[in-house]
Amino acid sequence: MMEYKDYYKVLGLTKEATQDDIKRVYRKLARKYHPDISKEDNAEEHFKEVGEAYEVLKDPEKRAAYDQLGEDLKAQRDFRPPPNGAAGTGQSADFDDFFANLFGQRGRGGAGGAGRVYQENGEDSHAKVSIDLEDAYRGATRSLNLRSFQQERTLNIKIPKGVKQGQHIRLQGQGNPGIGGGSAGDLYLEIAFNPHPLYRVEELDVYLELPIAPWEAALGGSVKIPTPDGPVDMKIPAGSSSGRKLRLKGRGIPAQTPGDFYVTLKVVMPDTFSDKAKALYAELALEQTFNPRAGMGV
Repeated sequence: MMEYKDYYKVLGLTKEATQDDIKRVYRKLARKYHPDISKEDNAEEHFKEVGEAYEVLKDPEKRAAYDQLGEDLKAQRDFRPPPNGAAGTGQSADFDDFFANLFGQRGRGGAGGAGRVYQENGEDSHAKVSIDLEDAYRGATRSLNLRSFQQERTLNIKIPKGVKQGQHIRLQGQGNPGIGGGSAGDLYLEIAFNPHPLYRVEELDVYLELPIAPWEAALGGSVKIPTPDGPVDMKIPAGSSSGRKLRLKGRGIPAQTPGDFYVTLKVVMPDTFSDKAKALYAELALEQTFNPRAGMGV
């Protein structure tokens, strides 16, 4: 006497499931119920059932024999092996030997084994880490909280100097854990920059819009400007207008070939003028014949 087990039901599949479906669902359930990581009730028992079902259904020949067994049991509650072996399967052994071969190989990876012989490498995992632009200039260390398979851990991440936005950093063996002694996957970190009130970033180049006074634009001179690596002196050419772009070569994000730092000038007028300043502007208007709208036909 032998009790029939519905392996399709154990895996939550129908008899129409493909071999790929069976493999995919088995991997998912094996991870869910593996005693090393699962917190589910009766995890080990479920894990053994899943392994037993997969051991039969993963093999097309075993699956065909099992499906034939199911057909034979439609008319009877319990199975009694016919004297001439498994009808329709082409096997010489009877059904008792058939089931013994499937479920009796304990400790050798059979479906009736100890339940922990399944081994699988961990999957790679991905996370996004947001850093300040200044961190890309100097390097930094960040703490990253990770959660996988109901386990939490904190990882201290070293951000290398010269990293750029969108770059992926691979941390070998820091991904999802393996099962049954399998190797852990890798962790891939995507670098993102926090929004900055002053700078805009494109690849390794950094951009700054710099306000300057009208007299600085007219007369030129040296002004101190901020950069993510600290203030630097920059020369403004005399007669500069709003929109003029100046370049500080190699002052962008450091790398083997560092980026550049671009400054776009923006002429800003004072909110108020003294009487003397107004008089000077009036004198300037009389002195100059410059018409900024000459090209507009007016």
